[in-house]
Amino acid sequence: MSKVIEQKQQVVSEIADKFRNSKSAVLVDYRGLNVAESTELRTQLREAGVEFKIYKNTMVRRATAETELTELDEVLVGPTALAFSNEDVVAPAKVLNNFAKEHTALEIKGGVVEGEVATLEQIKDLADLPNYEGLVSMFLSVLQAPIRNFAYATQAVADQKEEESA
Repeated sequence: MSKVIEQKQQVVSEIADKFRNSKSAVLVDYRGLNVAESTELRTQLREAGVEFKIYKNTMVRRATAETELTELDEVLVGPTALAFSNEDVVAPAKVLNNFAKEHTALEIKGGVVEGEVATLEQIKDLADLPNYEGLVSMFLSVLQAPIRNFAYATQAVADQKEEESA
């Protein structure tokens, strides 16, 4: 086996492993971004803990066949970059969607969420969700609300009794 074929097989298995191990992956068309915009996008993704790489479509197709994500093959047209996140499901979609709003040259094609193929609409819906910390914060405030309201009611009753006795 030649070294070129071995290298290509390594790339395919690397992509397949990333699809298997990541919580989410988003595919984008980056045509039209200049160097400064591309650098800005990579910086934002890196800060969010997202890996951003450009692969040949043939390599990605082979990886999708290996991971049974062949539904992605229809969006593998033209230059494609992949953004993978192993920790936050929302991060790649949120960063890329926000960047695409400011830079129309970036086009989201689709993605994978928790091992399932996601459409463009699903990726955009995912981008509108708060991240994990935001969801935990919302949950905790919902848990605290009844206790807080009880404390306010108790304080109001105590204040009213104090006024009546004075």
